[in-house]
Formats: sequence, structure tokens, C-alpha cells
Amino acid sequence: MSSIIDLAASNLISPIILSFALGLLAAWARSDLTIPEAVAKGMSIYLLFAIGFKGGASVAAHGVDAKLLAAVGVGIVLSFGLPLIAFALLNVMTKLTKIDAAAIAAHYGSISIVTFVAATSVLEGRGIASEGYLVAVAAAMEAPAILSALWLIARNGTSAKMDDGLIREIMLNGSIVLLVGAFAIGMITGEKGLAEIAPFIVSPFKGVLCLFLLDMGLIAGRGLRSAKGVVTLPIVAFGLLMPLIGAAFGLGAAMLIGLSTGGALLMMVLSASASYIAVPAAMRVALPQANPAIYLTLSLGITFPFNLTLGIPLYLTVAQIVTGG
Repeated sequence: MSSIIDLAASNLISPIILSFALGLLAAWARSDLTIPEAVAKGMSIYLLFAIGFKGGASVAAHGVDAKLLAAVGVGIVLSFGLPLIAFALLNVMTKLTKIDAAAIAAHYGSISIVTFVAATSVLEGRGIASEGYLVAVAAAMEAPAILSALWLIARNGTSAKMDDGLIREIMLNGSIVLLVGAFAIGMITGEKGLAEIAPFIVSPFKGVLCLFLLDMGLIAGRGLRSAKGVVTLPIVAFGLLMPLIGAAFGLGAAMLIGLSTGGALLMMVLSASASYIAVPAAMRVALPQANPAIYLTLSLGITFPFNLTLGIPLYLTVAQIVTGG
């Protein structure tokens, strides 16, 4: 327990977490602090490109093998399966409609790339190695959860809009295209390509991440402030419980395919996080009846800060104990 507390304390006073906290406090204090939308979008593009490129370069050095393919396959299974668990849990814990429950469930099968990036930063800071190809797993886990949510709605006799336009939006979502594309470039150019642009995607990375999380804190704080009365205590409890359930499944998957301590942490983080980019965009098209105030507040205002502040330290400690790392 002391190791979890120590790690959480060190994580809480890191520039990354404190930047997020600053955004939260500014939003709650009703400050006029804002990050221009164009700047925020530029930072998200940078982060996705950098993490994808570095992951691709790592795969080029490692080589495509059975373990990589197994990790991607397990990630897809988790992305399909976790929404089913989330949906059942929501039906037990809350009085949400089937549509709202399905929309929320989709978020918890997909991933938060920023939480993944924050976890990689924690590993780098502690000198713990991880499998670079887990970036490919992150990309593979973006979309299957959306299909699970639509299946849940169809199974419960409620119509959902599933057409070519939605499929195109899911598969060509900007975050997926950029992450997969940067991964491919990094894989093609390898370590030589990484060395060529290292001053751009390595050195400034954490500074850009701090500014991006400042913006995420502003968004999360405003969402929490405006969601009073809509997000009840049982819904908040779900937002704290579901990450722990997802992390447990992620740890089991990591042990099944033999990931390292760092890899186990990243698989746990992918399974524990909730999407706030790809899935909300898809839900607006597929389930326009669902209340975005609920699913955005849960994913961005509850689960995201929980994972950043307490979840990652907890998951890393558990991964170290289980893997002996």
C-alpha cells in the first residue's frame, strides 16, 4: 500500500498532472482562461503523431511477430467485450435508459490516447521499458466498442443509426487515421527516421502534453460544473469502478500474452480508460438520443482524472507485483 501511495504522490506533483489540475481549478473558479481551439487541435495532432511514430519505430526494431499479433487480437477482444460488462453494470447500478447505458458502455471499451501517453511518460520517467507495438493495440481498440454499443441497442429493441456514413466515420476518424498513419511511417523509416526528427517528437513531447492536459482540465471542469443534477452518485460510482474492472481484464490479457511490466501497465491503462474523442463523435451520429452531458462527464470528468491521478500509480504497482518487475 505504501508503494501505491508514494507513486501516487510523486505522480500528483508531476508537471503533467499539475497542468491538468490547473485547468480544473480554473474552470471551477470560472476563469476566462482558454486554449484556442486551433491550438488544442494542433497539440492533439502532434501528440498522436509523436506516439504513433515512436511506436512504429519500436516495432521496426522489434519486428512483427506472434506476440504483436496476439496483443492486437487481445486488444480487439477487450474492446468488444468491455462494453458488455459496462452495460450490465450500468443496468444494475443506475436507472439510465438503455440508450444512455449503451452510449456510455461504448466509451469504456474504447481508449483514451492521452491517458496512454501519460502512462508512457510515467514509465519513461522511471526507466521502465515497454513494448512499443502497444501503440498498434491502442489504434485497434478505438472502433470495436462502438459496434458493441450498436449491437446492444439492436438487441434491446431500440433503433440505432448504422449506415455507410457511420462506418466511414468510425474507420476514418481523424485520431485513428493519424495514429495508424504515423505508426506506419515510423515502422517504414525505423530508428533512422526517428533519429532524424527526434528534436521534434521527443524533446518537446512532455511540454506539449502539459499544455494539452491544461486544456483537458478546463474542458473536464466545465463539464463537471454544468452536469450537476444530471450525473448522480451511482453514475459517478460507475465511473470509478469500471476503470478498475477494465484494468483487471487488461492485466489478465497482459499475463496471457507475456507482456513486460511496462507493457502490462499500458495494457491495463488501455482497458481502464474511456474515450472522449472517437466514441463521442460516433455516438452523436449513431445514438443522437443519448445524453452527451452524461457520457462526456463520465469519460472526461470522472474516469480520466481518476486514471491520471490514482489509477496509473495503482496499475503500475499491481503490474510490478504480478510480473515481478
